[in-house]
Amino acid sequence: MSDAMRLTAVAALPETCRPVSPQLAALPRDTLQGMADAGNEILEIYRVLTKTGDNVVGELLREAETFYEWDHYPPGDVYDAETHSQYYYHAHPSDQRFESEHGHFHTFLRPGGMPEGVKPAPVPRDTLPLDPDERLSHLIAIAMTPQGLPFRLFTVNRWVTGETWYAAEDVVSMLDRFDIDHARPSWPVNRWVTAMMRLFRPEIVELIRARDRAVEAWQCQRNPPDVFEDRNLEITSMLEISVTDQIQGVALALGG
Repeated sequence: MSDAMRLTAVAALPETCRPVSPQLAALPRDTLQGMADAGNEILEIYRVLTKTGDNVVGELLREAETFYEWDHYPPGDVYDAETHSQYYYHAHPSDQRFESEHGHFHTFLRPGGMPEGVKPAPVPRDTLPLDPDERLSHLIAIAMTPQGLPFRLFTVNRWVTGETWYAAEDVVSMLDRFDIDHARPSWPVNRWVTAMMRLFRPEIVELIRARDRAVEAWQCQRNPPDVFEDRNLEITSMLEISVTDQIQGVALALGG
């Protein structure tokens, strides 16, 4: 995958490309309960890690003697062969990060875990990998503070991760398939990434839809030869998040 990345000013995108956080109170009760369960799991992971002075990022990097910018951690990524879910953590040079960011997680789903009938989108100049298993889809990225806490979700253009492009609604259909259900390299981190996908699922859905709107708007406004390879468009949607606020909001919605 290509990881050459430069931050793009999302502020330049039209307001219609910016996701609006869904009203939790309007969500079905079973959806809210699933989010609440995910929130409880995250809090339990924090509780256990905090007892030894650890956090999610430090736990994942504890075997790394030196942390190098751009490198994937762990080497070779984390991949669940049963669910075909995948993630890695990395960081950019300091002048190419979000303010207050240490690094971020990238999450993916490979074709073996995708719903039946999902196919790559018919986009210009897209040469599909010969190996069907390499036609993976990026789901969401999670930006982390130096203290090892998540503070932003974001989506990216195709060139950023070298993914195969799938239409937004197809990517949305993949979200519930993401699950890292094994112990290596870290059981707490694997469960945390999976739980984050559940706790913020409504927001992730809106971000993915905003991603496609941003790409369409960029094509209309700039008319690049290939919008999916345009290095001036990197971040396609983003949203500030707080685990505490989300858990409290879900609890209030369930109580109501």
